[in-house]
Amino acid sequence: MRSFDFAPLHRASIGFDQIADLMDRTLTNDLAQPSYPPYNIEKTAVDAYRISIAVAGFSDADLSVEMKENSLVVSAKKAANETERTYLHRGIATRAFERRFTLADHVRVTGASHTDGMLHIELQREVPEALKPRRIEIASGVSVEQDLVDAKPVN
Repeated sequence: MRSFDFAPLHRASIGFDQIADLMDRTLTNDLAQPSYPPYNIEKTAVDAYRISIAVAGFSDADLSVEMKENSLVVSAKKAANETERTYLHRGIATRAFERRFTLADHVRVTGASHTDGMLHIELQREVPEALKPRRIEIASGVSVEQDLVDAKPVN
């Protein structure tokens, strides 16, 4: 696989650091994304999303959901068992994990619930009014007056 150098983007652009960092993070092979625990991301409405993570064997006290800058961090640490158990087969993994999701601008977490071994995290994209598209009225046949500022000559 090829390795891309994004240094020219950093030289020729201003304010796109977040995009360049995201591309760099995505294409870096150094950090392999773990496959545990499995999760789904679904779109529930036009501007609403749900992340569902399979967390069988964890209680509410073992789970942590945090928002840090534009990242959602979900982690779990199983409390030590007081009684030592002897397993003949152990197929349910309850090892500690930390999973990070990078969120777009204006996406916030609206809630989280833990039912039937699934952790559901609800997300909502809320675009500010200033960034929403707006319709401009087109005047027909009427001249549009402009506000003029009276200026005095400098000389």
